[in-house]
Amino acid sequence: MNTWNRTRLVAAGAASALMVTAMAQSPAVAAPGDNADVTVTVEIEEPDQPGVLALSVAADSVALSEDGSTLLVRQFVGTLPRVTVTDTRTAEEVPAGAAWAVLGSATDFTGDAGQAPISAAHLGWKPRLLDGDDDGLVSEGEEVVTVLDEPTQPGNNVGLVDQELLVSTFDSQAVANDAYSVDADLFLRTPAEVAAGAYTSTLTLSLFE
Repeated sequence: MNTWNRTRLVAAGAASALMVTAMAQSPAVAAPGDNADVTVTVEIEEPDQPGVLALSVAADSVALSEDGSTLLVRQFVGTLPRVTVTDTRTAEEVPAGAAWAVLGSATDFTGDAGQAPISAAHLGWKPRLLDGDDDGLVSEGEEVVTVLDEPTQPGNNVGLVDQELLVSTFDSQAVANDAYSVDADLFLRTPAEVAAGAYTSTLTLSLFE
């Protein structure tokens, strides 16, 4: 048997095997130039692994730019990248009475050329809930202003020196199996005579339950 004939027989055998299988599933037949549709199905079972509570941040840096300065105070503003709390747990997986919160604190701003540091007390924020909650069970934290400001809430002119509330819920079970996003207006306010140069601070966000 020559190679061409052997190839034809092998191809015919493969086609027959495929046809038998296809016929058992109701064959799709089409003439040349026509189309044949194939229905694709899948059954997805419930995941075996328990859900998790997790924090993600859309970017790992933000640059502040000067805006709104006065003769006495220089102001630099920006927006905290979107922060998302995702809870893939079912309500049954959440401990009774649990509540979660995201807190943030910043280090002092250090200069790149030996300038005196700027205390984190000069950095404030105003959190803003973006999406994910229609029932008022998740809420953003209060505004925290700087040491150069008059308080807008009792005792809130402390800056981001200590852990300050970004977003929270008082009932983890009620908000399970969903995701919630928040950002914040950031503002650095310094005396007018602050030394020129580049400064860097690290703002750490922590999720607790």
